[in-house]
Amino acid sequence: MAELLEIERVGKTFGAPAEAIVAIRSVDLSVAKGEFVSIVGPSGCGKSTLLQIVAGLVPASAGEVRLEGQAVTAPPTGVVYLFQQYSRSLLPWLSVEKNVRFGFSHARSLSPREAEERCVHYLDMVGLADFRRRYPWELSGGMQQRVAIARALAAEPRMLLLDEPFSSVDALTRLELHGLILELWHKTGLTILLVTHDVEEAVYLSDRIALLTRRPAQVAEVFANALPRPRKPVESREDPRFLELRHELLTRLLQPA
Repeated sequence: MAELLEIERVGKTFGAPAEAIVAIRSVDLSVAKGEFVSIVGPSGCGKSTLLQIVAGLVPASAGEVRLEGQAVTAPPTGVVYLFQQYSRSLLPWLSVEKNVRFGFSHARSLSPREAEERCVHYLDMVGLADFRRRYPWELSGGMQQRVAIARALAAEPRMLLLDEPFSSVDALTRLELHGLILELWHKTGLTILLVTHDVEEAVYLSDRIALLTRRPAQVAEVFANALPRPRKPVESREDPRFLELRHELLTRLLQPA
């Protein structure tokens, strides 16, 4: 597969030189078109900072990020960032449909009817077409996150960046959202880069998993995931390949500094 994203020797330092904190030392990672890659690592190692650099939201102090060969120096067209706090990303004064429409408001060529059809299409994909006239505050947390996912997909991105998007919902809702994101990924052929602290989530969802070291972060190893697809919420987690990779990642993460 062709590489869509290339992260080359990326580093990030915060603060003045005399008091500098090196958050990321030197990270190398690539993501192919249509691939689902997760990044895991110890708490505070710079996972979200790295994702923000990839998104063009934070400048790197060293190295370069390239999307289809072009250096990322600002938020690139066709890349959507899905935040952890869905309640902060949705606009409470807009209906569900208008929140989704906001995600592709740049598409000026769409007629009102085409825009409505696109909204309904993506809301239907996440099972919320019947709730399009409601407001975010009228929905449960899991439903709000589905709205955020529909809005991200309605922008029809080349790549989706997920920053621990399932950590704020309960365990059963999280499993449902895992199934939803895998179904949508399979249908759309999206490229996805996920940052998560949840090792089981990474193993269940990903093609490959990049393990970061403690701060200052580097890639300790990239693990290929042999767990077969399609994945099932119970059976896949009982598969020996799932348990083996989970064991390896947790063992490495729990090693003393």
